[in-house]
Amino acid sequence: MNRRQWIAISGISVLALLAGIFSSPWISHSGLASDPAVKAFLAHEWQSPDGKLLDTQQWPNKVLVINFWGSWCPPCVEEMPELEKLQWEFSNQNVLFVGIAIDSPSNVREFLKKTPVSYPIAIGGMDGSAMYKALGNIQSALPYTVVLSPSGKVLDTKLGKIDEDALRKSIKSAL
Repeated sequence: MNRRQWIAISGISVLALLAGIFSSPWISHSGLASDPAVKAFLAHEWQSPDGKLLDTQQWPNKVLVINFWGSWCPPCVEEMPELEKLQWEFSNQNVLFVGIAIDSPSNVREFLKKTPVSYPIAIGGMDGSAMYKALGNIQSALPYTVVLSPSGKVLDTKLGKIDEDALRKSIKSAL
């Protein structure tokens, strides 16, 4: 890769990061997703990066933290360790984190070799993009996180990199 390409990629990455940072304060709130959107999300047959169907029967009746992300998205990559930390913190409680990758299966497999997580990762593809829009991401940007109550009600949404303490508080309020 030549210097000009490297500068262009770096510039795009910085713009994506800034878009997430500056847009997130006014988009982080509940009530954006409809009940049919949540039902469609839970009923969808999600596949792992290896092409296996995920066992979504475990997802209802839990506090579900859904994180839409991409391996090409700097704020998405930055928040993965924080999401993993919170998954472990709440692992003995009725909480499940799920990552929906808006990326190719091969990119996700390569990314997870370097940055493994303990929570399920699904390949979103075009269905994932439609799903995050239905769940309130009207900006169509990543990362996007949705917190669902055990009854399937949207409690909180966050466009942009998560704030670990704010997400922890949202989860605790749902328990």
